[in-house]
Amino acid sequence: MARVPTTSGSRYLQQLCKHWAHKMPVEFTAEAGTVNFPNGAVATMTAEPEHLLVTLSVPEESDAERMQKVVAEHLDRFAFREAPLSFNWVQV
Repeated sequence: MARVPTTSGSRYLQQLCKHWAHKMPVEFTAEAGTVNFPNGAVATMTAEPEHLLVTLSVPEESDAERMQKVVAEHLDRFAFREAPLSFNWVQV
């Protein structure tokens, strides 16, 4: 899980979900989004007033660090005005 400081979390999660919807199953609203990756990983994002909460569930056989990097790099692309965003990943 990472609590990413930004006041634009809703915009970023919607942009990312729309981007990935062309390749993967995605569900989203202005407040929350879920992306189901082909490797079984699931990214869940929740927009808070001052943060974007990103939770990543990764199957044991998958590379958690690589998936964290994929999510962070893609969010940074949409947050180019304030990138790089600060991702402090912690295990829950």
